[in-house]
Amino acid sequence: MLPVYPINAFWSSEDEAWVADVPDLPYCSALGDTPHDAVAEVEVAIAAWLEAASSSGRSIPPPSSRMARA
Repeated sequence: MLPVYPINAFWSSEDEAWVADVPDLPYCSALGDTPHDAVAEVEVAIAAWLEAASSSGRSIPPPSSRMARA
């Protein structure tokens, strides 16, 4: 099971798309036509980010306390 990281979603006029980013994971972001699409894409990016960090021996930051735990 992947850790649950907070995700920010916002409209970018510059990109003319919705952006979803993960503040806890540097450079982890994605674009989409809708907020839902952007979040779905960034969830894929989170998995890829964590896999790349793990395989290269980099430390993986824990999710910040901004996320409510279930």
